[in-house]
Amino acid sequence: MVLTVSTVQVPKTFQIRTFGCQMNVHDSERLAGLLEDAGYERATGDEQADVVVFNTCAVRENADNKLYGTLGHLAPQKAAKPGMQIAVGGCLAQKDRSEIVRRAPWVDVVFGTHNIGSLPVLLERARHNEEAQVEILDALETFPSSLPAARDSAYSGWVSISVGCNNTCTFCIVPSLRGKEKDRRPGDVLAEVQTLVDEGVLEVTLLGQNVNSYGVEFGDRLAFGKLLRACGDIDGLERVRFTSPHPKDFTDDVIAAMAETPNVCHSLHMPLQSGSDRLLKAMRRSYRTEKYLGIIDKVRAAMPDAAITTDIIVGFPGETEEDFQGTLDVVRQARFSSAFTFQYSKRPGTPAAELPDQLPKAVVQERFDRLVALQNEMTHSLNIEQVGRTVEVLVATGEGKRDAETHRMSGRARDGRLVHFTPGDTAPRPGDVVETVVTYAAPHYLVADGEPLSWRRTKAGDRSEAGIKPKTAGIGLGLPSFGAPAPLPAVSGCAAQ
Repeated sequence: MVLTVSTVQVPKTFQIRTFGCQMNVHDSERLAGLLEDAGYERATGDEQADVVVFNTCAVRENADNKLYGTLGHLAPQKAAKPGMQIAVGGCLAQKDRSEIVRRAPWVDVVFGTHNIGSLPVLLERARHNEEAQVEILDALETFPSSLPAARDSAYSGWVSISVGCNNTCTFCIVPSLRGKEKDRRPGDVLAEVQTLVDEGVLEVTLLGQNVNSYGVEFGDRLAFGKLLRACGDIDGLERVRFTSPHPKDFTDDVIAAMAETPNVCHSLHMPLQSGSDRLLKAMRRSYRTEKYLGIIDKVRAAMPDAAITTDIIVGFPGETEEDFQGTLDVVRQARFSSAFTFQYSKRPGTPAAELPDQLPKAVVQERFDRLVALQNEMTHSLNIEQVGRTVEVLVATGEGKRDAETHRMSGRARDGRLVHFTPGDTAPRPGDVVETVVTYAAPHYLVADGEPLSWRRTKAGDRSEAGIKPKTAGIGLGLPSFGAPAPLPAVSGCAAQ
């Protein structure tokens, strides 16, 4: 008998570590799809992956320290595993470029926000040439949504409608790293949404750095409202969300589309940043508090049940106590259901970094603590109003840290609030839908401890139970600026005015 040695190669494994915003989370789904198409497999359990990819963020000041510290911890693991590769992409890679390899010479690949599709080729080139590959483009190579994506969820999906930003906010480094706004063709967006729904997805979130300026590239200022209405015509799509809009572009037709399209959720995340008109001007935020609060009033008039969230920066250069009190006043008037609050972070390359009157850390921290205390009080008060109400919950996975010990499950209500509920005699899966009654309100979540009123099994739940997540091919043929887009459906009534 002749013994033969198998030449079958074991596929290389990968792990992606994501930092930052929803755009980065969705980009990581694209990176996973690219690597899977190139023959890699996702690492499982505690195994050390053959390829570790960092998809980075550059918005916060400590982003650099966090990345380089993590790379330092990974260096001995790479030394102990021949053939292991490390890749760094995202906004920090776009900013630091070859500096990453200089500070961490064990990194194999550096790629930017404009060429995520190059990752598999760069990994292979680094392996073949036995030297680091740094490839940063200054303009978008291909729209990310034309790339395959290995989705993270069987029931909820991200859909990019634009990338980049045309605003010039003085505190923000994103436009210099993501570039000018590029809008996808409406037909491509809707095709991707339909593909996800065909796979069982119940909820989509439309993504853009400035989502409601969608249409600027092809000259249709009503395009975003039309897109929301068109999503309402997709059978099986139960929830539509979007993030993040800019107050300067928020128009009445969008409010009408939200109110009149049944599957568009009555939840709105709209960054405020400051309640001081003087600081808004210094930030180059082209709206003032009167306009902002006017939008809030219109949204609540059309959708009294709307949950409105926001972003707020504390300690912008030159902020006085009077400026800060203005922010507290707007928070009281707007009654946000929650807020993402940030201490101003000085980012090299932004105009605000050069402004005088940078505030002492102790002053910023004290104001930050006061803002958080006020917002927590507001959030808790609004949550208490939910007690006794019936809520529809899309069951999720990973939302409840203590679900196992409390014997509860968790998910999101239509307005985006986190709900921990007792399943009772039902056995819902992530992706199923339950109706239940809120029995208790905490500052950051709701509890429903009674027997669910209903439980609906879904295709998403079937696929979650089977461990199947959508894998979508790229939608579209390249850059969105090639050719004129097909027109969206005409609108009538409020949206046409």
